[in-house]
Amino acid sequence: QVQLIESGGGLVQEGDSLSLSCVHSGDTFTSYDMAWFRQAPGKEREFVAAIRWTGTTTNYADSVKGRFTISKDNAKNTVYLQLSSLRPEDTSVYFCAARIAGLSSLTTLARLYKYWGQGTQVTVSS
Repeated sequence: QVQLIESGGGLVQEGDSLSLSCVHSGDTFTSYDMAWFRQAPGKEREFVAAIRWTGTTTNYADSVKGRFTISKDNAKNTVYLQLSSLRPEDTSVYFCAARIAGLSSLTTLARLYKYWGQGTQVTVSS
């Protein structure tokens, strides 16, 4: 059974940076496309960023493009999300998600990711 454990959340000020990590275990890490989603109170879960199992293809939500960077380290079975130029509207619980990689392209749809972490809180104060 795949397990995903996020870490790195916290309370920061507007304009600050933060790095999130997600450790993948229970199966071959390189068989999975990985993604980050976020959910603020009273809002639906939204796509943030995704990275193909090869690590060569990434996708970002327009709201974070140019500010957030997703990356992976296969030796550590870990996917990262580097957050910079943080804004109060980035305040959310951030979730790591995994999907067995197939022939289809990188997806932004939460319902297509089978495995989820417990989430880590990111709070940005103004």
